Amino acid sequence: MLRHPQVAAIVAESLRHFDGDRYCLSDYVVMPNHVHLLAAFPTEEAMLARCESWKHFTAREINRATARKGRFWQQDAFDHLVRSPEECERLRCYIAENPVRARLKPGEYLQYSAG
Repeated sequence: MLRHPQVAAIVAESLRHFDGDRYCLSDYVVMPNHVHLLAAFPTEEAMLARCESWKHFTAREINRATARKGRFWQQDAFDHLVRSPEECERLRCYIAENPVRARLKPGEYLQYSAG
């Protein structure tokens, strides 16, 4: 479903919406069937709340845009505490290379990097 540009754009716009206000977004890639992102939050609670908010909002908007009903995202998400600049850079590379490893063509994914 995320392969559709309109659907991927809903996710991407949601990720960028509060960037610089509630969190600092570094990188993301919206793949055809999942999303990777790297962001900094002031607290673990803020991260968990934001992830839940993203999932709730985007599911509602995607269901509305595609005339679907029901659950869109998996219930659990994978989060990871980044402990060093080296680990951050490794994750940034992983996100950037994910579409290449999946052999996706431009237009089959959305990618962002704050640089």
